[in-house]
Amino acid sequence: MKIGFLGPKATFTDIAVRSLFPKETAVPYPTIPACFDAMIGNEIDLAVVPLENALEGSVNITLDYLIHEVDLPIVGELTAPIRQHFMVHPGNLEDWAETDVVYSHSHAIAQCHKFLHKELKGIPCESTTSTAAAAQYVKDHPGEKAGAIANELAAQVYGLAIAKEDIHDFDFNHTKFIVLSNKKITIEEDREEFSGHKTTVMVTLPADRAGALHQVLSAFAWRKLNLTKIESRPMKTGLGNYFFIIDIDMKQDDVLIPGAVAELEALGCSVKILGSYPYFHLHKKENKVLQD
Repeated sequence: MKIGFLGPKATFTDIAVRSLFPKETAVPYPTIPACFDAMIGNEIDLAVVPLENALEGSVNITLDYLIHEVDLPIVGELTAPIRQHFMVHPGNLEDWAETDVVYSHSHAIAQCHKFLHKELKGIPCESTTSTAAAAQYVKDHPGEKAGAIANELAAQVYGLAIAKEDIHDFDFNHTKFIVLSNKKITIEEDREEFSGHKTTVMVTLPADRAGALHQVLSAFAWRKLNLTKIESRPMKTGLGNYFFIIDIDMKQDDVLIPGAVAELEALGCSVKILGSYPYFHLHKKENKVLQD
């Protein structure tokens, strides 16, 4: 199979792909929309993109494309630990603190605010499409006193020197990646990373009225369906218009979830199942992943 992912090589998404699909062909794409377009155009069999970070929340462009632009079911999910490192061209390692500019993805920059404020205060930060793209830029511009925030794999692939390890603000820094496909593909569950199944639904409330959200949640509660996430997102039709993305901690069955959906539709809600799929948790440390 061909697995498309947010590239270039050595992004955190690349690490997720290496963990879930170590024997498949991985194809990097420069942006998240490009991954979706490749999937729609049948250039690839699966697309892997970041969905949510424990520190910075949802990746809005992924959600917006998933809801508003394409009709691709979620077929899998992987949560992986994120270790951010500050790296420079080897020639600039000794005077790394004199860096003139820092490059990285906007989420990575936000995750490392304390380090940047303390060690590189006043140094401008420039956003890139991914952490690996930042590392690639630093590698390609050795004459600039530039640094990148990225992972250990990026430092190895692009020949950079890590000046400071683990610069993220909080130890529990994880990112959730989703696997998308318009084909009937089953991800092998017989592995140590397998954690269970979940079903994701999108619910649009009827005309604004008191107690509407309470009724939605009650449809799940009395059936004892455990909800692991509920998030509101703008419908892009006007201020105050929102839909909800809800994760149910079980595989789609023939009774409970269809019953909840039918009840919601009877209340006037619009309901769409975005996927019922296995989810995995990568427990390995980053260096162990790179050795596999």
